Amino acid sequence: MGDHGPSAFESDALDERAATGAHASTLSEGAEDEPRVERSSVDTDDPLDAADPAAERERVCSFIERAVDGADADGVVVAMSGGLDSTVTTALAVEALGPDDVYGLILPCNKIGAPHARDAEALADALGIDHDTVHLQPLYAQFGAVAPSQFDIHDEPVRSGNAIARLRMTMAYLAANAMGRLVCGTSNRSERLLGYVTKYGDGAADLLPIGHLYKTDVRALAVEIDVPQFVVEKPPTAGFLPGQRDEDDLGAPYETIDRVLRLGVDHGLDSEAIADRLASVDNVDVATVTDLLSRYRASAHKRRPP
Repeated sequence: MGDHGPSAFESDALDERAATGAHASTLSEGAEDEPRVERSSVDTDDPLDAADPAAERERVCSFIERAVDGADADGVVVAMSGGLDSTVTTALAVEALGPDDVYGLILPCNKIGAPHARDAEALADALGIDHDTVHLQPLYAQFGAVAPSQFDIHDEPVRSGNAIARLRMTMAYLAANAMGRLVCGTSNRSERLLGYVTKYGDGAADLLPIGHLYKTDVRALAVEIDVPQFVVEKPPTAGFLPGQRDEDDLGAPYETIDRVLRLGVDHGLDSEAIADRLASVDNVDVATVTDLLSRYRASAHKRRPP
């Protein structure tokens, strides 16, 4: 690919949404093989080892082009939540393929998701892509009504969240089948390494353009492609419960999580060595590091094919 032009976003289309204070929202969204373990030395001055945003922009756009061409598909379908990961993925798909070959599905399922659905609609309009909003609550309610009583999903946030994620992916594949397109996933490397995805829900896709990037890398890439600031500043969350945030679920902010995973997974350091290395950066304790690496090991099944 050649040099990239300006951002795919038409900024004027988002002025009204940004002016409403959408950035103050406290809720947003929430096929690589087993990650490698490199036993090499670690640069003590740069434990982040962050990806270069401009290089990743080129890499991701080229990957999307190759994936679509290789499948002889007519484009991609992206489930848009109004959050950082899905916005970056959609914007890069537009940059790679053009707006006519990108279709957005906005799939709220409760009142918590309504503001984020409006954000997603504004973002889709700004990107100039065809999109539809489908409210999944009636489908979810019927699903719960016909499920056997011993599998009740009411007041069970893990079961209900997984069920909603799988209903969303069902809708995405329905659209992809009908349009001759690929489902473009939006999960990042941080989520995948910790198993913070739903199997056959948001973890299912035909291609994962940002699946190799840590959350902090995705945020840097968002700045590179001029994603609106209110999206970049949204606290990451799965968006199923009021006040739910990824940081609370995972026990640390993504800045800390990504440093731990880089050192533990990519470089093979143990918990004590990681805590010692990050003491001056994050003041992270051994227990938190141990918990994060335990999540990584326990979720290996989510990163492997059956």
